[in-house]
Amino acid sequence: MKTQEYGNKHKGYRRIIPSMTALLEFEAVARHNSFTLAAQELGVTQAAVSKQVKQLEETLGSQLFQRLHRGVRLTSEGQALYAVISDSLQKIASVFDRLSEGGNEQELVLSCTATFSQLRVMPRLGTLRTALPHVRLRLATQMFMGDLRNHDVDLLVRYGNGRWEDGTAVQLFEEEIFPVCSPDWLTRNSLPESLEGLYGADLLDADATTEGWMTWPTWFREAGGHPPKLRYSLRCHLYADTVQAALHGHGVALGWGRMVDHLLASGELVRLTDLVVKPREAYYLVVPHGRSTTPTILGLVDWLRDS
Repeated sequence: MKTQEYGNKHKGYRRIIPSMTALLEFEAVARHNSFTLAAQELGVTQAAVSKQVKQLEETLGSQLFQRLHRGVRLTSEGQALYAVISDSLQKIASVFDRLSEGGNEQELVLSCTATFSQLRVMPRLGTLRTALPHVRLRLATQMFMGDLRNHDVDLLVRYGNGRWEDGTAVQLFEEEIFPVCSPDWLTRNSLPESLEGLYGADLLDADATTEGWMTWPTWFREAGGHPPKLRYSLRCHLYADTVQAALHGHGVALGWGRMVDHLLASGELVRLTDLVVKPREAYYLVVPHGRSTTPTILGLVDWLRDS
């Protein structure tokens, strides 16, 4: 009798989760927001994926997707299930990866913009081994702010207000923005003595993005100025290119303090004035829903903050 009770108790996972295949196919559909793309990834037909998801919905007694004209969208029940499955699969994949390589290191896939990668992470990689000797970092660089549901990442750096629906945000640091240039440019040009004096400088700018990236007109207004139509020496799509242009002496760029502090410390860039604008937004490390904020993740937060 006792043996029978033990058997019934410990075969419960199979009874509660009747199809692991259905869960895997559900995860693919949720990640792609598409039955077609999920089927292509899994190497099966769209009809097979649709059938598995339908059976899963019938088993749960809940609708997991809203079927739209183009694509699908998770329901609240679907979001809850996806958060748990996605986190579980990430953990399983991480263990497989570590065991297959025969090491004890933990790989963390960090998604961030090219600007953050090139100007904040790369110059400080040398200190990562000391701060977190068991962590191996893999960078997943995105053009703009990433989506944790659509990318195979563990963590994501974002600039904004800290309120996002796909994860828990831990603040890294606030920002302050001020004009910078190379020492070479400064030797060839007179030092602007006022805010108005900057209007006619060789301005370098980057395109505004959905994250609220500040451009020269916005900076001047926030600093209390009323700029006329500005003359740009160069405009770039990426902020990292604007910084490179400033380093080569082509003009004056907006220096985001946390991105260029190492260049100021080395003397490759200098501050032009004491004028500074402090935006309301900040940088955050976003942890996907369903994933624990482990001591390793908190260690990475400290490294990104203080290195």
